[in-house]
Amino acid sequence: MDTNQIGVAVVGAQGRMGRTVCEAVEGAEDLELAARLDAGDDITGLASTVASVGIDFTVPSVTEENVHALLDAGLHAVVGTTGWTEDSLGRVREHLEQVNADRDGNGGLGVLIAPNFALSAVLAMHFAAQAARFFESAEVVELHHPNKVDAPSGTALTTARHIAGARGEAGLGPMPDATETQVDGARGAVVDGVHVHAVRLRGLVAHEEILLGNAGEQLTIRTDSFDRASFMPGVLLAVREVVRRPGLTLGLENVLDL
Repeated sequence: MDTNQIGVAVVGAQGRMGRTVCEAVEGAEDLELAARLDAGDDITGLASTVASVGIDFTVPSVTEENVHALLDAGLHAVVGTTGWTEDSLGRVREHLEQVNADRDGNGGLGVLIAPNFALSAVLAMHFAAQAARFFESAEVVELHHPNKVDAPSGTALTTARHIAGARGEAGLGPMPDATETQVDGARGAVVDGVHVHAVRLRGLVAHEEILLGNAGEQLTIRTDSFDRASFMPGVLLAVREVVRRPGLTLGLENVLDL
């Protein structure tokens, strides 16, 4: 391995995203694919490889355990698996503080968790937060393939929370909604006061619409990923950045200088 390269281990390498990540790492001159791991493989064994960054694209039920195992093996972590809560993020922060305190000047480990690595999606979330304070109403619609195991998507949840935060800072109250009766779920999930709707349809990959409205006008921000290759520039950027950012980083927008 070239000393200027970053060794990368992919956890979940046999999944749809994992296979695409492996191909992207192999195609990057400054990265080397050091290991491919799948369900049941021992992450702790990575400590004896040249890998310095682990990429996790698995499922929500195991991703936190994988991140802790990567840290124990001495690797940075880039995570695209969703399903994180404040409690699970807090445990990762505590683990990072512990392992970095024990590294005796060898450089701190970093974890970068992003709900979406598509640059268009990251920018859409950013633009939505900027626009939200100027509009009376806002709703989020996410559309994905039917094999996706969580609903709504992590990207939609993050988008809604950013919208709610921006509205709160602007002093805006609840959005208008005169609904009195509804079929269960007709108005979607409610995330911090923002309605979020999930569509699962064969033929889709990953798509999101953010709808913002005032009297007489509407702003629509839409992002479409037609192929998993759209996530790869963001994933590779995260790998290159996480080695320089000790601690926990949430969202790719924090390494894009927005």
